[in-house]
Amino acid sequence: MQECELNMRRQQCLSLRSMQLINEQSNNAGIYLHIPFCRQACIYCNFHFSTSLKYKDELLAAMVNEIAMQKGYLEGKNITTIYLGGGTPSLLTADEINVLTETVYKNFNITTLAEFTLEANPDDLTKNYLNSLKQTQVNRLSIGTQSFIERDLRYMKRIHTAQEADYAIKAAQDTGLANISIDLIYGTPGLTNAEWKGNISKVAELGIPHFSAYALTVEEKTALQHAITNKKSAPVSPAQAATQFELLMDYAGEKGYDHYEISNLAVPGMHAVHNTNYWRGNHYLGIGPSAHSFNGVSRKWNVANNALYTQSINTDKKIPSEQETLTVTQQLNEYVMTSLRTMWGCDLSYVRSKWGNDYASELLKNATESRERNRIILDGEVLKLTNKGKLYADSIASDLFF
Repeated sequence: MQECELNMRRQQCLSLRSMQLINEQSNNAGIYLHIPFCRQACIYCNFHFSTSLKYKDELLAAMVNEIAMQKGYLEGKNITTIYLGGGTPSLLTADEINVLTETVYKNFNITTLAEFTLEANPDDLTKNYLNSLKQTQVNRLSIGTQSFIERDLRYMKRIHTAQEADYAIKAAQDTGLANISIDLIYGTPGLTNAEWKGNISKVAELGIPHFSAYALTVEEKTALQHAITNKKSAPVSPAQAATQFELLMDYAGEKGYDHYEISNLAVPGMHAVHNTNYWRGNHYLGIGPSAHSFNGVSRKWNVANNALYTQSINTDKKIPSEQETLTVTQQLNEYVMTSLRTMWGCDLSYVRSKWGNDYASELLKNATESRERNRIILDGEVLKLTNKGKLYADSIASDLFF
């Protein structure tokens, strides 16, 4: 444990500049690159992806073209983060990552890149691949571990094994990529509370500075929904998920992790810069099929179809996207929803300065019932969820909406 604690302290020091950049919100922005390929579909996944890599080269060429076509979207903003998500971005070679990175640098203003995250499957993180990443600007890995229990990995149709997950994390640390986040899923049928405690305890044991924990959710048109509907899988239990979320909160407190967003925990100083910027309302640009963008007053999203996306950009020279302009009320409701999920809370003074006194007063009034039920506290001028309130985050936010 001493070595793990030393490793965490070292990571905290290395992240100092990253956390400074989180606080410099007004001019910072991020770029998200969606890599829509996977070797295998997971039972719960409703993200856009294809299991065929046949047209990967053509699609990556389209992404390069889109980056150049979108160069004006974040005008005047300083890009501080790049996030390669998916899908499975670890299917890209180091050369392919570098082509995308170089194109971003050519078209956007980047003075200091605080964080460059690559989402990866454990089975892709061989020593050779990890060493090749040294030739890129990737400085953070988000590893799709999901569980250290073999039974659950098979249930979720994950392509890796528990042993491969353990190996990938240690190999990344040995290679020097110690800024690691892993994903874990709770609430899977048959997962006992003791097993869940074992999964989250593994985080500290391995010296992992950041992790995301999600309740298994039944999304429409997924293999999981089909399996439950046809009684090939036990239904998901909300009571089980709630209990295991409470265990998660207890663990965070005991081990000194900041539970800084409903689904995200980190040792102090190791919060995800890119995602924190999302939750704090910073602007971002999404590149690739199904990717979303936000510039403060509107959001847009690309078509979720690889073939249509590729043809539209490479042949028609047009970005296939839709756009929605947000009303004042929508902007405020979005702030309420995202801020309330974080440890920084919903700042009434910020609401007052941006939207006016009437909105701030009404928001405080709308929070009365949740405050009386000890689900929200008023810390100075900031509304914050209690641990009890975190169990009802979505419904509380809905109650506060205008």
